[in-house]
Amino acid sequence: MMQAPPPPPPPVVSAPAPAPAAAAATENGVRVAAALTDSQVRVDSGFSGASIVLYGAVFNPTDTPTDVVVVVRGPDGPVRLVKKTRNTGVWLNSRPVLFEGAPGFYMTASSRPIGDIAEFGQLRRLGVGLDHLRINAPEESSTVTRYGVRDVVVSRLGEDYLDWRRAVIRLREDDALYYTDPAGVKFVDRGLFRAEIKLPTVAPTGEYTAQVWLFQDGEAVDVSTQTLTVEKVGFERDVYEFSRNRPWTYGVLCVVLAAFTGWGASRVFKRN
Repeated sequence: MMQAPPPPPPPVVSAPAPAPAAAAATENGVRVAAALTDSQVRVDSGFSGASIVLYGAVFNPTDTPTDVVVVVRGPDGPVRLVKKTRNTGVWLNSRPVLFEGAPGFYMTASSRPIGDIAEFGQLRRLGVGLDHLRINAPEESSTVTRYGVRDVVVSRLGEDYLDWRRAVIRLREDDALYYTDPAGVKFVDRGLFRAEIKLPTVAPTGEYTAQVWLFQDGEAVDVSTQTLTVEKVGFERDVYEFSRNRPWTYGVLCVVLAAFTGWGASRVFKRN
């Protein structure tokens, strides 16, 4: 008489491994919590910048001190650059360089200088700080043959890439879109801190990400992420939406308006 085969063993369900920072925070109970006073900034014709306060608390049951670093990054967008070059005594613009994307806004605030909080490799891996800011390489490249290998893709910038990258950061710093505040995180009480986010008038619209990193012994042990939205309102928003949804109509109306304005101005000056 044949016996029925034994039932198969139940499947083993394994939970996904937590992120390193979350795991470290869970093991020793060190964690950070943060929030924004305003999660939405409205931009109209009278917008002259905004100041938003980020506040939070550090829970540290250990005797090892901690540091807080706040990183706010705005929406990415393409960046087009040209460089003045002198050719036969005449200054001309070089061929433009187009970076695929760079944050429209980037700031860091910390409880002390970032270089004293963590080592270079750790900051580079996390992308914390202007020196470690990730900017997508230029989209223009060439296909060449090197060392007998065909179809090798090489950026046409070559060794000048770092100079162009520094130019992107310098221009954004001049517009107050990139900045670093090594003493921007201030502890107002034991474990309670605050940091100020200053948005200039030219701050781009879109979704911003505010990350609050908690460091201990040079390692990132926890992170809290908040979202900030900067959007146009009123007549400016209507014009912006119209230009995005109906670009051809918007372009024709701009040409007609410019022509009508020029004709009206010529009539006025002719009459005078």
